[in-house]
Amino acid sequence: MYQTFFKLFFSRMDPEQAHHLASRWIRRAARIPVLRTFVAAALAPRYRELRTEAFGLRMHGPFGLAAGFDKNAVAIDGMAMLGFDHVEIGTVTGEPQPGNPKKRLFRLVDDRALINRMGFNNDGSLAVAARLASRTPVFRTVVGVNIGKTKVVPEEEAVGDYVKSAERLAPHADYLVVNVSSPNTPGLRDLQAVDHLRPLLSAVREAADRAVTARRVPLLVKIAPDLADEDVDAVADLAVELGLDGIIATNTTIAREGLGLTSSPVLVRETGGLSGAPLKARSLEVLRRLYARVGDRITLVGVGGVETAEDAWERILAGATLVQGYSAFIYEGPFYARDLHKGLAARLRQSPYATLADAVGADVRKPR
Repeated sequence: MYQTFFKLFFSRMDPEQAHHLASRWIRRAARIPVLRTFVAAALAPRYRELRTEAFGLRMHGPFGLAAGFDKNAVAIDGMAMLGFDHVEIGTVTGEPQPGNPKKRLFRLVDDRALINRMGFNNDGSLAVAARLASRTPVFRTVVGVNIGKTKVVPEEEAVGDYVKSAERLAPHADYLVVNVSSPNTPGLRDLQAVDHLRPLLSAVREAADRAVTARRVPLLVKIAPDLADEDVDAVADLAVELGLDGIIATNTTIAREGLGLTSSPVLVRETGGLSGAPLKARSLEVLRRLYARVGDRITLVGVGGVETAEDAWERILAGATLVQGYSAFIYEGPFYARDLHKGLAARLRQSPYATLADAVGADVRKPR
């Protein structure tokens, strides 16, 4: 049903315009008590066997909304209403910025993928922090906050920019993510080099601890799929060294070759980060490598090309405690989280594992 609606309506709209329209509908539905109760009952059924604990936080299940959909923390309850077990907002920058010039979001429908060069368009950390502070939650859900560098801030001042965001946003975050892996902010990916990443993560950790003294805000880093294997290993080792709580694998890719893309060559040549189904194999490969390196010492979050319950189950067996999706939501619509949860619960029941936690990393731990 949704696929027909998408083909007849959304596919004819500019992708960014369609995004804003869908977000408004979701937010409005979440404001109407009877309607949101009905929608949540239909789209967000709970499965006891999927209950998950990650970095000390309890969640209804392992499946959340990746950063990028709700940049400004305006649709948290709406996305929880649709069944996402956690919602990661952002990316939020130290200062407000409009992002890159339009047109900056492209659908590769034949590949079930997106290309974006949004450029961290957001209201800035001060406004988003105020919005989170004034929020009265309708649905209980874990809220992650993803922070990045303001575009006009030079690389040598990046640490201070991240620290500003961390100090403002950590009090309102169930967990905090340092994004150094978007391809759409010049120089940002250079911060993934361990020599740059160590002082950045250390400073953000200290800022979060200063801002929140009553609890420890979990800190994660989000990495790119385009890192060389030895660099993935280096980030994993650094995360263990610094006592990070998690690594998110992965962000979008700048690669185009070798992905089997069948969409129009004109679209494929658009610059920006590619997300969706073509990213599946590399994201899974990076996840497996991370788990082989860090084991259970750090919580891993698998994202990139997660379309189905089978995809989510594969990520869990590869080492992910949590799984996220975004691009597939555009193509699957409001039943995305519901169908994924249903299928994931079925796979767990059919598996040899008593709990979801038992399944985490099982494929990587198998003797070869």
